[in-house]
Amino acid sequence: MRPLKVCIGIILLFSLLASCSQDEKRYRIGVSQCSDDIWRDKQNSELQIGAYFHDNVDLCFAAAYDSDERQIQQIDSLVETGIDLLIVAPNQVSTISPAIDRAYDKGIPVIVFERKTNTKKYTAYMGADNYEMGHLMGEYVATRLHEHGRIIEVMGLKGSSPAIERHNGFREAIAQHPGIQVIATLQGDWTEPTAYNKVKQWLDKNKGEKIDLVFGMNDRTAMGARKAFEEAGGALPLFCGIDGLPGENGGIRLVQDSLLDASYIYPTHGDQLLQLAVDILEGKPYEKETKLMSALVTQDNARVLLMESEEIMRQSHNLEQLHEKANKYLDQLGNQRMLTFVALAAMFLLLALLVGIYMYYLQRARIQDERTKMEREQLDFYTQVSHELRTPLTLIQGPLDQLLRTNDFRTASDNARELFTIVRRNTHHLTGLVNKMLDAQVGGTITDVNAHVETQNLASPESAGNVKPDEDAPTVLIVDDNADIRTYLRSILQGKYRVLEAEDGKSGLDMAREHVPDLIVSDVMMPVMNGLEFCQQVKKDGISSHIPVILLTARALEKHQIEGYESGADAYITKPFSPELLLARIDNLLQSRHQLKDLWTMKPAAETVAVTSTAAAVAATNPIEDAFISQFKSIVEERLADSYLSVEDLATAMGLSRVQLYRKVKALTGSSPVDLLRKARLAQAQRLLQESTLSVSEIAYQVGFASPSYFTKCYKDEFGTVPGEARKS
Repeated sequence: MRPLKVCIGIILLFSLLASCSQDEKRYRIGVSQCSDDIWRDKQNSELQIGAYFHDNVDLCFAAAYDSDERQIQQIDSLVETGIDLLIVAPNQVSTISPAIDRAYDKGIPVIVFERKTNTKKYTAYMGADNYEMGHLMGEYVATRLHEHGRIIEVMGLKGSSPAIERHNGFREAIAQHPGIQVIATLQGDWTEPTAYNKVKQWLDKNKGEKIDLVFGMNDRTAMGARKAFEEAGGALPLFCGIDGLPGENGGIRLVQDSLLDASYIYPTHGDQLLQLAVDILEGKPYEKETKLMSALVTQDNARVLLMESEEIMRQSHNLEQLHEKANKYLDQLGNQRMLTFVALAAMFLLLALLVGIYMYYLQRARIQDERTKMEREQLDFYTQVSHELRTPLTLIQGPLDQLLRTNDFRTASDNARELFTIVRRNTHHLTGLVNKMLDAQVGGTITDVNAHVETQNLASPESAGNVKPDEDAPTVLIVDDNADIRTYLRSILQGKYRVLEAEDGKSGLDMAREHVPDLIVSDVMMPVMNGLEFCQQVKKDGISSHIPVILLTARALEKHQIEGYESGADAYITKPFSPELLLARIDNLLQSRHQLKDLWTMKPAAETVAVTSTAAAVAATNPIEDAFISQFKSIVEERLADSYLSVEDLATAMGLSRVQLYRKVKALTGSSPVDLLRKARLAQAQRLLQESTLSVSEIAYQVGFASPSYFTKCYKDEFGTVPGEARKS
């Protein structure tokens, strides 16, 4: 019934409109042209022809003659006269913007055409792609000159968007052809006299300069340049422009008559511009940005294009005559309007039915989306519950298993008491969670999950009785928001590794960048920054990208594990876990990293700083590490001869602190930056000894050693022989 009511309403509405057709609303459109030339005369004529198809449209034209002040005054004046829509071609990008803003703020739709403005307060834009015009003209010039030649570019009005975009497109295209040289870029203003004066002044100052081609940003500037060259005498270069207008003085005829070598049609499309204005006024759909198509005019197609354009002009003249005749027959169409409105009503009825069908399927899709969302929320809920259950379970099972295997268990040592405290507190915590879930299922009272949790603090690592690791022991960073988990992990690791802690991903990322640990163990579900995002940031950062990451989490589904590995994790261990499994996985990852260190060791070879092919292959699997090593290698090679080169200098060049550089290079190569620098110098020295006739002292200084004697000592320590004997061999 609802579509039927809509249809009846539409029919009544159209009947009312038919009866009121004599009172049809009229629209007044103001057209602000930045200048007055044959291109704009053609566009204004097309706008007027477009208005023939809309009897309720009146056009008001204004030309600013390239004056910003005049155009601002004209726009304000058009607004004051009560126009319904403003069509404006801004003289420059920024100067006309305030006047356009004032019109737009008064609720007047604004169409910017042909030239752009820096204001965002406009309804629609229509124009050709000036950048593409300049670029294609640049490609044509390069082809026409066979990739070699000297050219002059004559710009349009400074600050106008066509001049800026055509220049950028032209120069980018020319830059691809090194044989083409832009000898001069002269600032014009779109007019022929200005172009003539600028080129004449340049020729007077640069007599005898050979020029192969002049590119004017429109046909008028190109012809002005031609007149200046003709007066100067001598061989004329080629001349190219843009506009490609038809008519006696248009660019198409200039190309056909060989006065211009090429032009580019800059479309006017005034009829299309008028239709866009009417669509906006009548509330019809329209494109916010409309790009007009254009084409290159050369000797090959100028004759055909001229014939076509002249035919279009003839047809336009005929159209004007037909318009006058058509007005006489419009009165006879009044009786047919009702049939037209009924047909439109039927179309709207069909549209209403289609909309009804669409809404039905849209509702079904919405229900399906809600069902999917509900399933996802259920999964998230059970994931959270799993996390809340598995974490305390880990703190029960792990410490208890560890405690039962210690000799301190029977004697109730401090470490045993600490583990007992963890077991006791988290047992109550887990019991409270289970009771809460059961109470929620039966609708009973929810118990306080923290009612029986002990508040006794766990002992610190120093008081746990564990032995501190060596200073050279690997560093492991623990990132977890649960303080008990961090304490438990520290109790497992602190005897073998140096341990750092962070309570969320953000602070963990800061510590990873500052301390550059050898390995990271991180939870997934954390506040501020979760473990997946933390892992991604670690792997993206040039300082920490090499650090292995183990995700230790209660998220046990295969889907969750895939997410973990896709974020860059090196291992994924679910809670609860055994300490032996965690330690074995850490040892395995660190051992893999040690193997990578061996592969990155500097070797004496033909290159100054060389690595084995296997090392290069391994590094290629991690673009960030590969880029880091390549940058370090490049900096060392460039400053190899600098005997004062220090680690601080290398760190500054790499954008790192001295400590960060040392730890990063040490982790990736197994050597310190100083060792690598010395190996690089010795490798270069060995190559020079074998391939050059320089003396040992000269080679020592050339590779950055402060004294030949120290060079000889280092060389013998590295290769087992003195430099002189190496040259003899």
